[in-house]
Amino acid sequence: MELWIPITIGAATAQTLRFMLQKRLKGMALSTAGATFARFIYSSPLVAVIALVYAMASGQGTPDIPAAFWPYALAGGMSQILATMCVVALFSHRNFAVGITFKKTEVLLSAFFGFLILGDTFTALTIVAMLIGLVGVLLLSDPPGGIGPWHQRIFNRATALGLGAGVLFGISGNGYRGASLSLADGDVFYRAIITLALVTAFQTLAMALWLAWREHGEITRVLASWRVAGLVGITSMIGSICWFTAFTLQNAAYVNAVGQIELLFSLMIGAFVFGEKIGAREWQGLTLLTCSIIMLVLLL
Repeated sequence: MELWIPITIGAATAQTLRFMLQKRLKGMALSTAGATFARFIYSSPLVAVIALVYAMASGQGTPDIPAAFWPYALAGGMSQILATMCVVALFSHRNFAVGITFKKTEVLLSAFFGFLILGDTFTALTIVAMLIGLVGVLLLSDPPGGIGPWHQRIFNRATALGLGAGVLFGISGNGYRGASLSLADGDVFYRAIITLALVTAFQTLAMALWLAWREHGEITRVLASWRVAGLVGITSMIGSICWFTAFTLQNAAYVNAVGQIELLFSLMIGAFVFGEKIGAREWQGLTLLTCSIIMLVLLL
């Protein structure tokens, strides 16, 4: 098994736990932006320390950041902020497992953006597998008990948030891959952790400025919720280190495809933690997505 596959599974596990905790934060009177900010404020200092210690311990020292790094890093960082906000907001409209599933449209979209931005290529069979996943998403987009014309049921606020998250995460993954690959020197982990440290520092600053300007008192509420918010930061750090390392090793579409194992984890979390039930049509959608994942893993 190639190294990036278990790293991706570790990333998906940590990310599922982070979204679970962020759903808890959303229920603790924090805004969508506040629950998103918790991810960055508590993880960025830890990432910076790890990057510094690893750079010194490995003898690789201070990185030489090329100009090409910044457009990729800033585009990836900003799109990840907006994508995370879409997912957190989506939890108010659909249950946990379905919310995570909508986010997984990033597999198709990251392939598209990888082709446009980085010149990645894909076989016909992998594209077929991704399209099967898209059909599953369309099934999931029809809300339980929905009435009226099909287009009104499918094209709703939850769908817009889910697809928005998929688009933005697709851009984000390719942005991070482009940023880490632009670093000419250093081993895989060095390039991944340096990229992550710089991106999370930017994200923390950007969100702090936004909250101070638009949501007075929200930063204080996030800090007051430190018990849960701190765990969000830790799981975010672990997940991000794994994602960035995987993106450095393999193209974003394949990484996100294997990362769809997060769907199975989200089903367990939704059932055992939040007591959520999945309807028949949602099971059909999840089944198609699972088939898509298996096909993609076998084809890689």
